[in-house]
Amino acid sequence: MEMLHVDFSGCSRQRIGSTGLDPEDQAADHALLASLVRDLRDSDCSGMDGWRRLPHDPLRNRHLDSVRETVDRIGDSVENLVILGIGGSALGAIAVQAALNPLTWNLLPAAERSGPRLFVIDNVDPDLVAATLREVRRVDPGFERTIFNVVSKSGETAETAAQFAIVQSMLEGVDADAAARRIVATTDPRNGTLRRLADERGWTTLPIPDGVGGRFSVLSPVGLFPALMCGIDVEGLLDGAAAMDAVCLDEDPASNPAARLAWMLIAMERHGRRNHVLMPYSNRLAPLADWYRQLWAESLGKRTALDGAIVHAGGTPIRALGATDQHSQVQLYREGPDDKVFGLVALERHDERLPIPSRNDADSLQYLGGHDLADLLNAERRATEYAFAESARPSYTITIPRLDAPSIGQFIWLWQMTTAIAGGILGVDPYDQPAVETGKQATFGLMGRPGFEDWSDLVQEKLD
Repeated sequence: MEMLHVDFSGCSRQRIGSTGLDPEDQAADHALLASLVRDLRDSDCSGMDGWRRLPHDPLRNRHLDSVRETVDRIGDSVENLVILGIGGSALGAIAVQAALNPLTWNLLPAAERSGPRLFVIDNVDPDLVAATLREVRRVDPGFERTIFNVVSKSGETAETAAQFAIVQSMLEGVDADAAARRIVATTDPRNGTLRRLADERGWTTLPIPDGVGGRFSVLSPVGLFPALMCGIDVEGLLDGAAAMDAVCLDEDPASNPAARLAWMLIAMERHGRRNHVLMPYSNRLAPLADWYRQLWAESLGKRTALDGAIVHAGGTPIRALGATDQHSQVQLYREGPDDKVFGLVALERHDERLPIPSRNDADSLQYLGGHDLADLLNAERRATEYAFAESARPSYTITIPRLDAPSIGQFIWLWQMTTAIAGGILGVDPYDQPAVETGKQATFGLMGRPGFEDWSDLVQEKLD
């Protein structure tokens, strides 16, 4: 298996001067990094680090068996797969689909697809929800060839519950047994509102495993089910994750890309560079940058440390797209505040090359002839690396061999391990999200949920 590679030289003192980093800087934290990696390796994964078991047996095989059984039973007859979820329940599925299937997937004739059209309703914007459901109903008026995959650990997330209520209302004209066959609930294996409803009504279910929070769930049935439905190599995803896991458990930070990446980003924060840009040079990788944003922000943005100290930790993740954002952002990145570190994601081999024809009608454009678009995109990335170095702005580059399932599994696992190690460096819990819970409870109050009336009053007092 080819492994992705991370080049940190763009953050070195040799490349960008006195605010760069050198190996001796990392050496000062060698013992801490080795200890954090050792803790990950030796954990029994019984807490909220349960995600670390996902690419390994026996959990891996158990999940693959349940997902395959479900897909084998319903897959051939499905034209539309609609995911209802938000945040980690949706972003991973979007990212994997974009990376490993054509961007025009939903526009392809059924004969040219290895699975159904995929729609992910990841918001409660009425325009999005209505337009998506209208399109599904247009091609499948009786929902005979549509599966609705509702994804929620508890079933009480307001956004997902609202989406699902609308879908259930649409299915009321279908007999109960047929409606049950149209729903797959990915939820807690034992408890919660969605689990109770699924058991009562005979819906197919898939588990969200214990110790796997939403933002760490893409390699669980949350992400594996839609991926397999759409013909993606889920074994390859897990193989890539397992291979990266072995590398990221090396106690020597010099040969552990997750430890180096976590340390570098936190060290850059200490230099005042608290904005972390991730800039893939591939439209198919752009949704993975959206996935990364939630993972990094929700895991590390914490008011208090584990010892109770007020720290207001966490860098701000920013998603950009090369080469598009060279024309919309790089002016700021090079000459604006020196408060950012830039992660470029290179693709070593594109599936498409698309040669640029030679033209004789403009002498100034002759240089493009004989190249292809992949050459141009790579030159744009290298030129941006150079421009950052010229401005003494730090950058690092993750090079992915090609867009295949093992490479994407590696990328996902690298960032999950990096996030866990970064949490240890910062001394925060990377698995809780108390600030998100506050917003959820305030929403319950504003929407009139019994037991949350005080929250409505608090909101009115603060905002009116």
